[in-house]
Amino acid sequence: MVIRVTSSNAKPQTDEKPYMQTPFRVFEDFFNDWMARTARAGNSHEGYRPSVDIYEREGDLVIKADIPGVDEKAIDLKLEGNVLTIRGERKIDPETEKSTFYQVEGFYGNFSRSFRLPDSIDADKITAKCGNGVLTVTVPSKPEAQPRTIKVG
Repeated sequence: MVIRVTSSNAKPQTDEKPYMQTPFRVFEDFFNDWMARTARAGNSHEGYRPSVDIYEREGDLVIKADIPGVDEKAIDLKLEGNVLTIRGERKIDPETEKSTFYQVEGFYGNFSRSFRLPDSIDADKITAKCGNGVLTVTVPSKPEAQPRTIKVG
């Protein structure tokens, strides 16, 4: 189907193309909306895993998690021993909750990621900030754990 709008006040016009019945049509329909069905099914039970980058900068460990659309109040950071866990939930916008979706590529639901941190971290100085859909957790190392140069002589 082709939908055409000629002006902002005009009612959309549609050109229905004849439906071609082929033996493969069932498979085409299945695979054309497979991704949206998979995303919805996976989100309702398992949640999703946000993409994470982990790198070291100036002796600090930096963890960046992509969590677009997640309210920072819905994020929970917990450190148990040396395991840092990031939990949260991305909710569907209440304005669109009752809408009919034709394609869903975003992920919604609960998420959780856990990371084992080295023994050399300074747990009391861990900081976290959230901005532009990215959670940034900075994990500093203890000063005595920093590498030092020893002069031979």
